[in-house]
Amino acid sequence: MTMSGSRLSANQSQAPCGFLILDKPAGVTSHGCVALVRRRYGLKRVGHGGTLDPAVTGVLPLALGSATRLLPYLDGAKAYRGVIQLGLCTDSDDLTGAVLERRPLPPLSRQELEAALNPFRGPILQRPPQVSAVHVQGERAYARARRGEHSELQERAVTVERLELLSWEPSSGQLELEVRCSAGTYIRSLARDLGEALGCGGALARLRRTEALGFTLSGAVGLEDLEAEPPPPPLAPLLALGQYPAFTLEPGDLVSWRCGRRLAGPTHLSEGQVVVILDPDGNLAGMARTVSDGWLQPRLVLEATG
Repeated sequence: MTMSGSRLSANQSQAPCGFLILDKPAGVTSHGCVALVRRRYGLKRVGHGGTLDPAVTGVLPLALGSATRLLPYLDGAKAYRGVIQLGLCTDSDDLTGAVLERRPLPPLSRQELEAALNPFRGPILQRPPQVSAVHVQGERAYARARRGEHSELQERAVTVERLELLSWEPSSGQLELEVRCSAGTYIRSLARDLGEALGCGGALARLRRTEALGFTLSGAVGLEDLEAEPPPPPLAPLLALGQYPAFTLEPGDLVSWRCGRRLAGPTHLSEGQVVVILDPDGNLAGMARTVSDGWLQPRLVLEATG
């Protein structure tokens, strides 16, 4: 079943609802982008699919209106293209921070760099940067770092699905990487840890996110595009849910669905499978999970009536 042309039901389409993919420029905070979109679209409910540091550019998916409720169902993997500067350490693990130490660069061939990258591929343990949004005793780590306090941050399990060395410039000590990774992965930590493994230190020089929540730069708009009248329409919510099977309700089942009742569904799906629920007109009606014997248990009901 093709879902690309599907939309929300008529009542929901009165207010903007869907996904707006921004190509965030450097020097702007993710929260600033959210505030701008709220004002431009006249919405209170705008959520993001993972913040970007102010210096980082690229894909910033924003959910508008009821689409915010779909964020937990989207693919959390991210993809980046970034440049790492070897030969120094900073207090933020990127070049925006204060330099703590400079070290000479060892002679490194491309093959030696590839070998050094191998331990960072696949499931790894990674310690977040001191300047990060990780909670420490009820406070963000970056707030403690701004006061000059050091936080003991625990390593966290992440997965680096792809780590490709694009270029290496021995004269400048800069290497360019392409990374695809799980949610919660810090490319700044990757830069720091690679530098430590090489014995010369490392910090992130530049970073651009090329994919997030299944959206890429090909569908992104710039902040300047928001000044258009009318502003760009959000993408249909179903465009972000193509990884799930879909089930279309019969007309007689719509009332029961909106009341949150369990319904008979396809029997070939495994138990626990997430399923996109469409109303008889092909509009998004919500999300369900399969339970025993093919029954569909509502998890998210749009236009609920009871």
